[in-house]
Amino acid sequence: MVRYNTPLTHPTHQRIGFPQQCWLAFFTTVLVALVCFGLGTIGSAIAAPEPTQLSDRALAQQAQRHQSQGDFNQAEADWNGLLNRYPDNPALWSNRGNIRVSLGEFEKAIADYDHAIALAPQEPDPYLNRGAAYEAQGQWHQAIADYNQVLELDPNDAAAYNNRGNAQMGLENWLAAIADYQAAIDHKPDFAIARSNLALALFEQGDVAQSLTQLRRLTRKYPVFADSRAALTAVLWSQGQSGEAESNWVAVQGLDPRYQDMQWVAQIRRWPPKMVTALEQFLAME
Repeated sequence: MVRYNTPLTHPTHQRIGFPQQCWLAFFTTVLVALVCFGLGTIGSAIAAPEPTQLSDRALAQQAQRHQSQGDFNQAEADWNGLLNRYPDNPALWSNRGNIRVSLGEFEKAIADYDHAIALAPQEPDPYLNRGAAYEAQGQWHQAIADYNQVLELDPNDAAAYNNRGNAQMGLENWLAAIADYQAAIDHKPDFAIARSNLALALFEQGDVAQSLTQLRRLTRKYPVFADSRAALTAVLWSQGQSGEAESNWVAVQGLDPRYQDMQWVAQIRRWPPKMVTALEQFLAME
């Protein structure tokens, strides 16, 4: 998860802010929902802003709004403004790093996470977010090292298990990935993307029956979750169940048309090879 950790474009989570503090909320599962971290305490000894200057909370809310609207350049400018006021606040460095990941500026993002870690080495979020940035560059071993550090600090962190599973998939360590996804689910049973990732890894490992069972359960529980429906389409087609595959695909097209783009599926969503091939074969026969 960069912790924000919910299915977006990618199964990795990013986290915004540190849960121990408590400001505003940011986050998503996979780049992720919003977590609470605090401005309430950092400005107590600071003079009030000039009348033309946004308050700390208003600027943070503006940054979140720009981010949710996809205006990452303006969101970066907002975080810059807060960092000018509070250069020793590690959450701000980590959050600007998240924006830079969204902009594809991975080295700059990693530098921001490095700064956050130097300021708050016992906080798990910057390690998780830096791991996601490494993962985005295919630096699997560095990503795993950061996720391991998160789990040393918080052994119950479901996002770290999910993300480490993603990195293990990048290394084609399918059994290790399966173990990590299962651990993520054990710690957070409603973690939908981890369940979908588990099904993908099981299919890659050759356990088609268990993969199909997982995907059926997931689609039944979350009927508008496009990732599980697209994967279910591919598995059903590979098993000769064309009618059910086609009915699921109709739903996928209405939910998220990106699954028709095999480059996106393979390189951004990062499905493993066998599932990519199964979906390609289905699309070729449509």
